[in-house]
Amino acid sequence: MEVKPIVLTGNHVRLEPMTDAHIPGLAEIGVSQSFWDFMLYGNINTEEDMRGWVMDILSRVEKGTDLPFVAIHLASGRVAGATRYLNIMPKDRGLEVGGTWYGPEFQRTPVNTECKYLLLKHAFETLGCIRVQLKTDLRNERSQKAIERIGAVKEGVLRNHMILPDGRYRHSVFYSILDTEWPEVKKRLEELMER
Repeated sequence: MEVKPIVLTGNHVRLEPMTDAHIPGLAEIGVSQSFWDFMLYGNINTEEDMRGWVMDILSRVEKGTDLPFVAIHLASGRVAGATRYLNIMPKDRGLEVGGTWYGPEFQRTPVNTECKYLLLKHAFETLGCIRVQLKTDLRNERSQKAIERIGAVKEGVLRNHMILPDGRYRHSVFYSILDTEWPEVKKRLEELMER
């Protein structure tokens, strides 16, 4: 399983490999948003904070653990958000889809559904994954509902899983999709995108 940069394009969104050139667009929609409270990086309150976040994520590419994407909304040409493959485990043919966030105007639109579809399709059908994991903060009920809506199986809660930058302990809810479940999840995602 070789995970390398690729552009994935749908009807509403294009996922392109993240670069430092995306920082202004990411900052425009992501600075001072409430969703950072659920993330592991601390609050992003300035463009410089966003630069620090992007550079940290890009440093993980060099280690082979992550492959970040920026979601470009095709109709407007604007940056809609970011997502990535992380915890990449080539030997075990698995990875995680996460670190996902979208600017408020792109939330509850077809953008997230199509991004998940593109990432999962590539993971299962091109990379040959046998397991894709997703996780979210236990407090983030909206994210849990979105993950469950696509058909991922809830595996459980890891209590005191991580310590957030503000010192709080995060309980993480873990989900997975197996290769044998992908056809049904794919069908569900395609039905959701047709609506």
